Amino acid sequence: MRFALSTNWNARRHTEGEALVDEILSLGFDALELGYHTTEVLAEGIRRRVTSGAISVDSVHAYCPVPLSAPHGYPELYLLASTDDDERAMATILLKRTLEFASSMGARVLVLHAGRFRLKSWFKSYTTGTLVDALEDVEGDRAKPEFQKVMEKVLACRTQQVTKIFDAFCLSLDTLLPTFEKANIKLCLENLPSVETFPDAREMAMLKERFTTPALGYWHDMGHGQIRDFLGLENNVETAQSLLPITGGIHIHDAKPLMEDHLLPGQGTVDWSSFSFYGSANLLRVFEPAPDTGPIELSSALRDLRKLWAG
Repeated sequence: MRFALSTNWNARRHTEGEALVDEILSLGFDALELGYHTTEVLAEGIRRRVTSGAISVDSVHAYCPVPLSAPHGYPELYLLASTDDDERAMATILLKRTLEFASSMGARVLVLHAGRFRLKSWFKSYTTGTLVDALEDVEGDRAKPEFQKVMEKVLACRTQQVTKIFDAFCLSLDTLLPTFEKANIKLCLENLPSVETFPDAREMAMLKERFTTPALGYWHDMGHGQIRDFLGLENNVETAQSLLPITGGIHIHDAKPLMEDHLLPGQGTVDWSSFSFYGSANLLRVFEPAPDTGPIELSSALRDLRKLWAG
């Protein structure tokens, strides 16, 4: 069973790509996801390791390498799912640059944060913080009417606004997906841990119905999915199972209520045995722990999950 590690774990601790790769190999990982903190300088050394056959790149997380105009890596520097034409144009430029880089590294998947938008009615704005506050008021009991009333308002506001986002995003995909098809790389849209983000599970399914090309897929971030579960937006396991046929890969990390993620498996509340179907599925498996995660603990978590999902 093949597992990759996101270079976001150690990219900010290294100045040479070779050393970055060697550290990851020493932990028992089989491949890399080149994260959005990967600089041009690191990419040069990583490429030398890839060319030598020491390791391979399974996926690249947009935008990568870090754009020269950006002060640091950021996955939402520009949003492809934006109603602003200029922002979508910039996102398209950077995404094509990431695609060229991914192709040169031999990657199979490009992971993207598609978009986020303001939830604003004529009299009030809503955020994920609105749901967090409401949950704290009911001591985490999502079944209480007080919380359900807030959730209804938030989702109603989102529904009113998301159509414009959906349509604008489709315009961008019309242009981009033929380029991904030509490169034989799948563009995977990652689930994100907030109500303001796009697409949610239903919208992802709608996008895939509209764009049947294998160049478009879903990326299930397990920690993000668990936070969405905490908030009452989606059931983590059910979403993962329902979208499994269109899933190109997963990010592996744990989460604690309400918004703490990028923990190692076992440090949060994810029931990892319930996701054992990921062990045999034809998709990419990428650990994405926080940068301060210890290497010994990370290596141990890899061994434990490999054993659990192999069983």
